[in-house]
Amino acid sequence: MADLVVTQVRSSIGAKPKHRGTLRALGLGRIGKSNTLPDRPEIRGMIAKVPHMITVDEEAEGPAKKAAAAKAPAAKAPAAKAPAKAAEPEKAPAKKTAAKKAAAKKTTAKKAATRKTPAKRTAAKPSKSEETRES
Repeated sequence: MADLVVTQVRSSIGAKPKHRGTLRALGLGRIGKSNTLPDRPEIRGMIAKVPHMITVDEEAEGPAKKAAAAKAPAAKAPAAKAPAKAAEPEKAPAKKTAAKKAAAKKTTAKKAATRKTPAKRTAAKPSKSEETRES
């Protein structure tokens, strides 16, 4: 059975929610992304729902492709194993030096100094509720 190569060519922005869901079900998410799907009625139905947003190419499985697929696993099994590379120790993340720590403290101190402080309340005349209590 042939496979279908589905490629998204238009954006889903502004599309109906069902169309966006259909694109996601086809395995597409952005312009230019492709997915290979089996040629089945349910896939054909999804393709029929969003033909204005995708292109479809048929990928025929010829006898040469089937033979290559059949030989590939057999060829890998008897192949000699390559010598294992010596395990390189993982490098620890670089530690901050004292100079870097001091520079970081200075920049945070500068940022704190440049922040605007809230305006202080001045002693204004008493509110109306306080005036009525005093009277």
